[in-house]
Amino acid sequence: MDKILLVEDDTDIATLLDLHIQDLGYGMDHAADGEVGLEMALAGEYRLVILDLMLPKMDGMDVCKGIRAKKENLPILMLTSKSEEFDKVLGLELGADDYVTKPFGIRELMARIKALIRRSQPVEETDTREVLTWGPLVTNLAKRRVERGGERIELTSNEFDLLVLFAKHPGRVYSRDHLLDLVWGYQFEGYNHTVNSHINRLRAKIETDPSHPELIKTVWGVGYRFAEEEELDHETDSE
Repeated sequence: MDKILLVEDDTDIATLLDLHIQDLGYGMDHAADGEVGLEMALAGEYRLVILDLMLPKMDGMDVCKGIRAKKENLPILMLTSKSEEFDKVLGLELGADDYVTKPFGIRELMARIKALIRRSQPVEETDTREVLTWGPLVTNLAKRRVERGGERIELTSNEFDLLVLFAKHPGRVYSRDHLLDLVWGYQFEGYNHTVNSHINRLRAKIETDPSHPELIKTVWGVGYRFAEEEELDHETDSE
């Protein structure tokens, strides 16, 4: 049975989530502190990590960073009892894929869990064999796999979704609010710097020179766009 890891020191929450996660068809492992949670996340095979922000021994931010340093593709859903925007944004910037604020509705949490697992799951080959090539990048949509020059690039779910959104619509300009809505599903203002940090991380992975990006272009005062084919050809010719 596929498993979800819960890193949460509140035993009542752990008991509640264990029952509902079983209803989704998954098993659940539980760690009651951050140090054990990080060890389990790195050693085990999980479909998702549900990570509390406030934990004994090691806080959720450090656990998130530790997971992301080793496992880019493992979805992380962060739980926080704080309502301040800073905590939510910082969690996303450190690599969390989504967050839910306590107290949470169990239906909403289960919906977020299913959505994250669905987004991270490769599409069956019978559904699509689409492979997109943009300059030096080759992306297999079915396998959610990106390569550059034959070398695999590890992307988080949000980074992959950002890249595919851009590359399927070269030349189209997206505002930060629009990207936040399309990729994260948040219809809130004030989270633009979360988009900026993800763009910077994505550029660091896919661009030859992230300080002079060839693929993801900044449209000053508006947002971002993906380079069009003729721009990529021009960059190649000028090298």
